[in-house]
Amino acid sequence: MNQWITVCDENDLYLDAGVCALVNGHQIALFWCGHNNTLYAINNYDPVGKANVLSRGILGSLNGTVVVASPLYKQHFCLESGQCLELAETLVPTYPVRRYNGRVQVQLIVSLLGK
Repeated sequence: MNQWITVCDENDLYLDAGVCALVNGHQIALFWCGHNNTLYAINNYDPVGKANVLSRGILGSLNGTVVVASPLYKQHFCLESGQCLELAETLVPTYPVRRYNGRVQVQLIVSLLGK
């Protein structure tokens, strides 16, 4: 069973920017998108740049898809699916995320963590 894990207060997030949270030893990039008032959670590791930097990327939209552009090589990752738009074979894990009583919670799905 995948439990919800509280990672921060809603007030710790910045509109249209990312923050990184260490959750059970895993770096999770959290984004609050003002365009659709939605929270997204993806793995912070950029598989192209080989660094934990996605939380520092730039939020945007390409052809109606909400994306984060890596701060290293500027490739775009869909925040809903984790798919890299420029490299079809590349993706990062995404995680269920929600607001609950003023807190932000994520579910770490075991299959996505490689365990």
